[in-house]
Amino acid sequence: MQLNRTVALVGRPNVGKSRLFNRLVGRRVSIVHDQPGVTRDVISDEVETGAYTLLDTGGIGITPESTPEVIHIATEEQVDFAVQAASLVLFVTDAKDGYTQLDSIVAEKLRAYGKPTIVVVNKVDQPDSKKTYLDFYESGFKTVVLVSAEHNLGIDALQAAILKQLGPAPDKNRKKEVRRLGICLVGRPNVGKSSIGNRLLNSKRLIVSDIPGTTRDAVVADYDYQVKDGSVLPIRVVDTAGLKKKTKLASTLEYFSSLRSEGALEEADMVFLVLEARDGVTKFEKTLAGDIIEQGKALVIVVNKWDYATELFRRDPPAGYKNEADFRRKFAESVRRELSFLPDSPILFVSAQDNYAIESILEQAALLRKRIDAEIPTGPLNRVVAELVEHQAPRVILGKRFKIYYAVQTGKRPITIRMFCNRETKLDDSYKRYLQHGFNRSLDLSGCPIRFELVGKDKRYTNERK
Repeated sequence: MQLNRTVALVGRPNVGKSRLFNRLVGRRVSIVHDQPGVTRDVISDEVETGAYTLLDTGGIGITPESTPEVIHIATEEQVDFAVQAASLVLFVTDAKDGYTQLDSIVAEKLRAYGKPTIVVVNKVDQPDSKKTYLDFYESGFKTVVLVSAEHNLGIDALQAAILKQLGPAPDKNRKKEVRRLGICLVGRPNVGKSSIGNRLLNSKRLIVSDIPGTTRDAVVADYDYQVKDGSVLPIRVVDTAGLKKKTKLASTLEYFSSLRSEGALEEADMVFLVLEARDGVTKFEKTLAGDIIEQGKALVIVVNKWDYATELFRRDPPAGYKNEADFRRKFAESVRRELSFLPDSPILFVSAQDNYAIESILEQAALLRKRIDAEIPTGPLNRVVAELVEHQAPRVILGKRFKIYYAVQTGKRPITIRMFCNRETKLDDSYKRYLQHGFNRSLDLSGCPIRFELVGKDKRYTNERK
């Protein structure tokens, strides 16, 4: 068994390295995009099944015409670092393009390192086909493995080839590291995310500045929070660069900061969307909140700089409000109207500057952790379904009313409910939202998005015949 169990994915742009990285790791870590050169930095993660570290690198041979020269040079340097650090190289190629001239150049560079190398021919629809792909042996490397990262074909054979080179995975008698709850702070630039992070961590770990855009990358800090019941909640707070609309990204640096922020969001267990009290909900927050829910993340709204709003209220109370509590309640109602599609997300009012109610974020995280891992018994679930349908029946569409016969939970993070119904195509979006809100309130799942898997009568009969 090798002590250095590091494997580097190397190849020209757009051969599917990032998708293969995600497939080997077993979850989405590296950004997948059809645009060549999306991966610029070295991304690493552990492959638990083989007990090795996998490195994803940018494409070798990105032309200066397609990307700024400084990034082109930096990418090549990062690839060099990854290969030097690795004990095994996976030379990724594209079956659909064949063995290209640029592949030949990459192979020549890899041979110069003298590292054990496996040629991975990706995008092969049928890895067991009779086509031999002999051209790829021109690389000079003896081991060639055919895979399709997208369709999960040939991955077991590749894992076997990797372990043959690295040796069997070591026994892990040491205590497994505690998995921390990932909390991601997101929002527009300069709404106070880093200031909130500093208050949470009680340190200067996160850079804070009045200049928008100071945080260029996702910054991670670990923290153990003692819950009121005496238990300890290990968390990982991720402060992200301020997200902007893609059309407003002024530089390549901002573009990649945005990509990293989105990657941090994907890795999070729950997301705290920070608004500024002075601005309320803007069109961008609506879009961002929708993206977060689409990814199935639990979501909490944090209204920062509430001290500013209350100061204005005390100085010149506007008409129509009884007191500060009434003002705050109606502010929350306004946020809910603007973000009516949210899963009854909690709304927290805080001030990072005054350290007001900051701990409510951690308290809410502790509550949400229980909710996102909730296991809903089938009996109570179906009782809630029956009550919701009785209270408000689905609309009649094309002469038929949507009917739910039975429901069962099939997944977590996000909570997934499979509903057996008469027609899977007859559930409109407004009724889905009604069911979502009903489940959130009746089952104490506030802040947790719920996905519905609809199984129609025809599909059930088809499955039974199979």
